[in-house]
Amino acid sequence: MTTASLHLLVGWVAMLLGAASGAVLGLFFHRDGWAGGYASFRRRMLRLGHISFFGIGFLNFLFGLTLTVVALPQPHISIASAGFLVAVVAMPSCCFLTAWKRSMRHLFPIPVVAVLAGVIPVLAGWPMS
Repeated sequence: MTTASLHLLVGWVAMLLGAASGAVLGLFFHRDGWAGGYASFRRRMLRLGHISFFGIGFLNFLFGLTLTVVALPQPHISIASAGFLVAVVAMPSCCFLTAWKRSMRHLFPIPVVAVLAGVIPVLAGWPMS
């Protein structure tokens, strides 16, 4: 499997997980006090985890498509690929873990650094001619 097709697949899997997690959360949204109420920290983190599947999934789509039209240097592709793969797992995980236990918020640098490790090599390796 090429790196491009891997990231397209990961993007689609993330879409599936975003829809599935949204469906599960949607079973309870009608309860005013569920997860501490609409504006509670816990409920906001659950919603953010659900949405992060879509957001990081789109980054994986964009990376996969970028590889089909832009000739990036191989070291940049490898680093960016690892970053985006870590991010698609780490961001929703951090959100859901933080909803469960507030102290888990200290893990958020992991997905943030992973996203940066994906984006920066793409931009740094972009051909200028």
